[in-house]
Amino acid sequence: MANLTRYDPFGDLDDLFKGFTLRPVQFEQQVRVPQIKMDLKENDGAYVVRADIPGVKKEDIKVNVDGNVVSISAEVKQEKEEKEGERVIRSERYRGEVSRSFSLGQDVDEGAAQAKYADSVLELTLPKKSGARQNKIVVR
Repeated sequence: MANLTRYDPFGDLDDLFKGFTLRPVQFEQQVRVPQIKMDLKENDGAYVVRADIPGVKKEDIKVNVDGNVVSISAEVKQEKEEKEGERVIRSERYRGEVSRSFSLGQDVDEGAAQAKYADSVLELTLPKKSGARQNKIVVR
């Protein structure tokens, strides 16, 4: 009986590339653009939003409420400078804007809303508008 062997048409290519090593290209550390990450909680009278916005001054944060739609935006400014002695070897700057919008289940009372920013966390207390319609469906 004859011995059967499996033929690999690309098997010879392994010998062709032997000795070559491929390394992924590494770029120098790039400036990271922060993203707005958030937690949203609801109680009977209000929504509470905690949004992480690192490296931003509170003057550069804007919050807009339109009915039940909330928009958070912030201007991001980052600068990095490397020196050797008195010579500047490299200087990098980034300027941009990050934003996040979401809708809530009920309209917000904009006049009673509160915002506080400390330790890179924006905390919004968004009271529900009294008398706002709620879309509830009764299951029978």
